Amino acid sequence: MQYLKVLLLACLLTTGMVASAQEDLSTYSSQTFIRKGDTLRYRLLLPLHYDAHKKYPLIVFLHGAGERGADNNAQLLHGGTMFLRDSIREHYPAIVIFPQLPLNQTWAPMNFVSDSAGKFQRVDFPLDATPSPATTLVNSLLDSLLASGKVDTKRVYLGGLSLGGMGTFYLITKRPKLFAAAFPICGAGNVEAAGNFAKKVPVWIFHGGDDKVVPVEASRAYDAKLKALGAEEKYTEYPGVGHNSWDNVFIEPGLMTWLFEHQKK
Repeated sequence: MQYLKVLLLACLLTTGMVASAQEDLSTYSSQTFIRKGDTLRYRLLLPLHYDAHKKYPLIVFLHGAGERGADNNAQLLHGGTMFLRDSIREHYPAIVIFPQLPLNQTWAPMNFVSDSAGKFQRVDFPLDATPSPATTLVNSLLDSLLASGKVDTKRVYLGGLSLGGMGTFYLITKRPKLFAAAFPICGAGNVEAAGNFAKKVPVWIFHGGDDKVVPVEASRAYDAKLKALGAEEKYTEYPGVGHNSWDNVFIEPGLMTWLFEHQKK
C-alpha cells in the first residue's frame, strides 16, 4: 500500500480557499502554546453562549499534509466551517481546537521502508518512536486544558483527515484512557496495536473507496481487526469517492449525535 503518496500528493491540496472563508473562520481565536522553546499554533472555538462557570466537551481536529505551515490559518480549510454551523453549535456545545503542524512534521511517527534496490515498499507506524515536536505539544496542550477546569474530562473527542487520520489512530492508540470517541478520516496506522484502544475508544472510521492517496485498504484493515476484537466501531466507505472523503463526512447524518453519545465511565 503506497502510503508514501500521502506526503507527496496531499501537499498539492490548495490552501487558497481559506481566505474566502476568513470572515466566518475569524470566530476561531488564534492561539499559541509554548513549551521548552517549541511553539504550537492552534485555533480555538468556544461554545455558543459560552459560560465560564461550566465545563464543556473538547473536540480536537487534526488536519492533513496540505495544511501544514506557520500561518495558524490553513488548518481550518477542511472542517473549520462544519463546527460553525448553527445546528451544531446550538445542539452540541463544545470547545473545539485545530492545532497546526509545521512543515515537514507528521502527527504520527512513520518509517518509510524500501527493499534492497531502494524501491518503496510500505510505511510502518512505530509506537515506540519519538513523536514529532508538534504532537508532543498537542499532548501537553491537552493536559493543560484538562487541568484548567473548563473541560469535561469524560468527553474528549478526536478526529482528523489524511495525515490527521493517521494522527488520530496514533493518539488513541497511545492515550486510550483520554479519548471518549474518535473519527479518523482516510487515515492509516499500526493496525496490530488496535487492541490498545479497541474496547476503550469507540471509533467511526471513514474512507473513500477510490482513494488514490491513502489506499482504502488501510481503513478496511482497521475495520476487520476491530470487529475481530469485539470493539465498538463503525465503518463507512464511500463508493467511488477519492481522497476528499472528508467532504462526505462533514455532512454525514448522525456524526455529531454519535460522537456526543459517548463519554468515559
